[in-house]
Amino acid sequence: MSKKLTTPGGLAADGRVRCRWVSGGNDLYHVYHDQEWGVPVRDDRRHFEFLILEGAQAGLSWSTVLNKRQAYQRAFVDFDYERVARFTSRGVERLLKDAGIIRNRAKIESAIGNARSFIKIRDEFGSFDRYVWRFVDGRPRQNGFRRHGQIPATSRESDALSKDLKDRGMRFVGSTIMYAHMQAVGMVNDHLVTCFRHAECQALGW
Repeated sequence: MSKKLTTPGGLAADGRVRCRWVSGGNDLYHVYHDQEWGVPVRDDRRHFEFLILEGAQAGLSWSTVLNKRQAYQRAFVDFDYERVARFTSRGVERLLKDAGIIRNRAKIESAIGNARSFIKIRDEFGSFDRYVWRFVDGRPRQNGFRRHGQIPATSRESDALSKDLKDRGMRFVGSTIMYAHMQAVGMVNDHLVTCFRHAECQALGW
């Protein structure tokens, strides 16, 4: 069993202060926070991975999805959107029997349909990455929140991105989901200013 690495105040055994949402989490949660969350992503396959995972999270906790991440990687062929786009109804039935992932038909079918829309976007803009970063003018939004309660669930940019993706046929891409996606791929830096990762992620902006 993974051990808890923070106190309720967010101070870890290593003496570093982290965002409050990591408090009480296990080592997997810490690695995600310390190495991935808020780091700018410029790779289409990683964008697709987070689209699948954030969509799967809808109505659930992020820890639930994070604990199933490896199973998703296997089930969705290393998040190869070209191959996922070719999944048929047989593929859907296979995934519905996979105990390693969240067996929700609507979420599974949307992941496959979203892969097809993802490819159309890539073909139109040259890459999905080029498309999605347009919504923040190509640079990460650097927020300076001091309390967890200040972090919004949506933004003007996530509203616009959500609407555009829905217009392009994607599902499970509501504004809240897309804001979480923007946080995950570093389009916004929502680490609290007291968190040691805030300055590190800020330095990764361009």
